[in-house]
Amino acid sequence: MALPDYEAWAIFAAVARLGSFTAAAQELALSKPTISKAISRLEESLGTVLFHRTSRRISLSTAGKALLPHARQIAMDGEAAMEAARDTTHLLQGQVRLAAPLSYGLSHLAPVIADFMCAYPEITVDLQLNDARVDLVEEGFDCAIRIGALPDSSLRAIKLRRMNGYFIAAPSYVERKGQPATPADLNDHDCFIYSNTPSPEQWPVTGPDGHITNVRPKCRFRSNNGDVMLPALVAGRGIGYLPDFLCQKALDAGDLINILPGCRIGDIALNIVMPPSRLRPARVDALVDFLKDNLR
Repeated sequence: MALPDYEAWAIFAAVARLGSFTAAAQELALSKPTISKAISRLEESLGTVLFHRTSRRISLSTAGKALLPHARQIAMDGEAAMEAARDTTHLLQGQVRLAAPLSYGLSHLAPVIADFMCAYPEITVDLQLNDARVDLVEEGFDCAIRIGALPDSSLRAIKLRRMNGYFIAAPSYVERKGQPATPADLNDHDCFIYSNTPSPEQWPVTGPDGHITNVRPKCRFRSNNGDVMLPALVAGRGIGYLPDFLCQKALDAGDLINILPGCRIGDIALNIVMPPSRLRPARVDALVDFLKDNLR
C-alpha cells in the first residue's frame, strides 16, 4: 500500500486557508507549479476534485470541505512533530492562534498575553475575541479559552477553575419589583438573557437543595455579550445571571445584589481547550502552560 502524500495534504490545507495557489506558494516558499502539481496529485489519488477553479478565484468543492479538517490535522501534527524533534533549548518562535470570549479576553486575558509576549519575545499571538464558539480545527486555532460546561467532544480540555454564577439585580429593581423568593418566581420578573447558550430561553435553575426548576424567563433584554448587560442591570432594569468575573466588582460595591443565594444555572468553569491531537508545537505548549499558571 502506498504511503499517504503528506506534503500534498499539507499544501492542500495551506491553499484552503489562504484561498490562493499563489499565496500558498509564497508562504511555503515553493513555486506555483509545485503547488498546483501537489493539488492535482492529491485529487488524482483521491479520485475527487478538491477545488473549483475559475480564472479569478478558487473555492472548495463539497469533497474538499469534508476533507479539509483531516488535511489541517495532518499539517498540524507534522509541524508539531518537527518542533518536538528540535533542540528545546532553542528560542521558541512562530505564531499561536488563540480564541477567547470577548469580555473575559479584555478584562483577564489581555494582561496575561502582554506578560507572555515579554517572556517569549519570538512568539507571535493571533488572539481572536468572540463570544460565539469557534471550531478549532475548522478555523485553524491552536487553543481556545471557554467558559461554561463543555459538551462531550474530541477536544482536549484543561479545567483551570470553577466560576460562580449569580442571579443579580440592582437594589432599585428589588424595591420596585420585589425580590424573588424561589427560582420559579423568576417567571414573573424582567430578565436579561445571554443568547450564546444552547437554550437561552430556558433556565434550568438548581436550588440550594439540588432541585432543578425549569424557568422560562420573560425577556427584557437579550444579548450575546454579558458586559453590555451591566449598565442596564445597575440602572435597575431587570434581573440577569452572570459569572463572577463580570459582576463581582458591582456586587462588592453594592451596585448589584445576589437575589437568589445558593441558586445557579449549571456549572461554570474556566477551561483551555485544544484540538484532539496530543502533538502540539512547543510554542503552543508554552502558551498553554503560561495560561495555566497565570489565568484566574
